[in-house]
Amino acid sequence: MKIALLQLNSTIGAFAANRQKLVAAYLAACAQGADFVLAPELFLCGYPPRDLLQRADFINANLEALTETARSVGAVPLCVGYVARNSDRPGRTLRNSAAVLQHGAIIWRTHKSLLPTYDVFDEDRYFEPAPALQPFAFQGRQLGITICEDIWNDEDFWPERLYRRDPVKELIAQGADIILNLSASPWCEGKERTRLAMLQRIARDERVPLVQVNLVGANDELIFDGHSVALNAQGDVLARGAGFAEDILVVDLAAMPPAGLADFPVREQLLHGALTLGIRDYVHKCGFQSVLIGLSGGIDSALVAALAAGALGPENVWGVAMPARYSSAGSLSDAAALAQNLGIRYEVLPIEPVFQAVEGQLAGVFAGTKPNEAEENIQSRLRGLALMALSNKFGALVLTTGNKSEMAVGYCTLYGDMCGALAVIADVFKTDVYRLARWINRDKIIIPVDSIQKPPSAELRHNQKDQDSLPPYEILDAILAAYILHNQSPAEIVARGFAAATVQDVINKVTFSEYKRRQAAPGLKISPRAFGTGRRVPIAQRFRPAPAPA
Repeated sequence: MKIALLQLNSTIGAFAANRQKLVAAYLAACAQGADFVLAPELFLCGYPPRDLLQRADFINANLEALTETARSVGAVPLCVGYVARNSDRPGRTLRNSAAVLQHGAIIWRTHKSLLPTYDVFDEDRYFEPAPALQPFAFQGRQLGITICEDIWNDEDFWPERLYRRDPVKELIAQGADIILNLSASPWCEGKERTRLAMLQRIARDERVPLVQVNLVGANDELIFDGHSVALNAQGDVLARGAGFAEDILVVDLAAMPPAGLADFPVREQLLHGALTLGIRDYVHKCGFQSVLIGLSGGIDSALVAALAAGALGPENVWGVAMPARYSSAGSLSDAAALAQNLGIRYEVLPIEPVFQAVEGQLAGVFAGTKPNEAEENIQSRLRGLALMALSNKFGALVLTTGNKSEMAVGYCTLYGDMCGALAVIADVFKTDVYRLARWINRDKIIIPVDSIQKPPSAELRHNQKDQDSLPPYEILDAILAAYILHNQSPAEIVARGFAAATVQDVINKVTFSEYKRRQAAPGLKISPRAFGTGRRVPIAQRFRPAPAPA
C-alpha cells in the first residue's frame, strides 16, 4: 500500500485557501500513485483555532470546507482533520475529528480521544473526547486512524502517563494492522528526535507500520516543524518529511528502508529554521509584507535582522539606528555594516534632540532627584515611538529584539524596546543568541564580529554594561533554565554550584517582572517552556520560593 503524507501549511480561518492547497496536494499525490492520502490534524480550519471554535459561523465554514473538499476527491481516499459537532449529551458541543473522503462523499469519521491541557494546549476547553475507536477497513487492511495526542501515551516509552487510555492499543486489539496519525505537533528544541523515537518504539513493539503526517508552519507563537514520517513494522524509517517546509511524500509501506538517511540537522540550523518560519508566517498571515527593526549595533538586533532578512527577503526589512548621547561610534558603524552585509534598507534617526526636549519638559518635576532608570528609559521609549510612527506611516510590522534572558529578569523597557508586533527571540537565551550568530557567520561575516565580541550594553548611561546588574550570561541562563524550564527550587539550583545570593537575586527579578511579560508582544516558542500562553503565572501574587541556605 502506498500512503501519501501531505505535510502542508494552513492558515487559521482561511478555509478556501486551505481547501485549495489541500486539493492540489491530493491530486499531486494521486498522480504519484498513492492508494490512500493523509493530511494533518484540523487542517481545514487551521491549528489551533482557540476561541474561534465558540463561533457557530466558524464551525459552519469548516463543515462547508469539508463538504467542498469531498467533491474534489475521487477513488483514492483522503483523510483530513476538521471540527465536528457532537450531539451526545451531556458533553461538549464539538469534537476534534478526522474524515475519510472518497468519490465525492464523506464515507467515515473518527474523533480524537486524548485532549491535552498542558503547556500551550487547552483542547478540553472545546472538545468532547471519543468514547471509543474502531479501525477503518480499506483494501483488505485495517487502518487505525489516530489524531495527534492519541499516539503520545505509550506506556513503554513514557515513565509516567497522563491518560488511562492508549488509543493505539485499543485499535490494535481490534485488528488494526497499520497505524495512521494526523498531527499538529508544535515544535520545541529536541521535539523532532523525541517524536521519532516514540513512534519507532510503538511501531517495533506493536509490530505494525506507522505513518504520521505533521503540520508545518507557524500560527502566532507556535511553530510546527513537519518532519512527517513513515515507519515499517520494525521501526525503520521509510521516509521523512522536510523540516520547517511543506512536503509531499508517497511511501510504499512494503519498500525497503533507504540507505544513508541523513540525521536531523545541527541544533543551530533547527533553531534558525524555526525562527525564520515563525517570522515569515506571522508577517504574511497577518497580511503584511515588511518589517522594521531598531538596530543598536548589538548582537540581539543583529540576529533579529538576519533572521528577518532570511525569512522575508532583505528588500522587506528596514533597519533603523536611533543614536543618542550614550551611543558609541562603534554601535553606529556595526549597525551600518550589518545592514550592508544583509542588503537591507538602513536609516539613521537620532533621538538626541527629542531626548533633550523631554528632559526639559520634566526638569521641574524631576528637580532635586538623582538621575536613574527614569531618564534611561526615556531614550528607549523615544526609540519605540519612532519605530511605531514609521510602522503606522509605511505599514511595516515592528519586530522586538529582546531575548529570553532579558525578558526573564525584566531587563527591558515597557513601551520602549518592548514595542512591536512580534518578539522574535523572546524564547532564545542570550547564550543561544551568541551561538546562532556564530552559526550564521559560519561561511562568511554577516553579523559584524564586534557585535558578537563586545560586552553587551543597553547604552542608556555612560559606560553601561549588562553585567553591571546581571551575572555573566552563562551563569544567568543556567539559573533561568533550572528555574523556568525545570521548576527547580532555589535550594536545588544552589546545590548545582551557584551562589545563593545570585540565585535569589535572579529569582526575585523573574518574579517582579511578570507584569512586564504580560504586556509583551507574542514571542516565537522554541523551548519546552516559553513565556506566554504555556506559562500561566499570576501577576498579583505573594508566593515566594523558600530561599536557599546561604
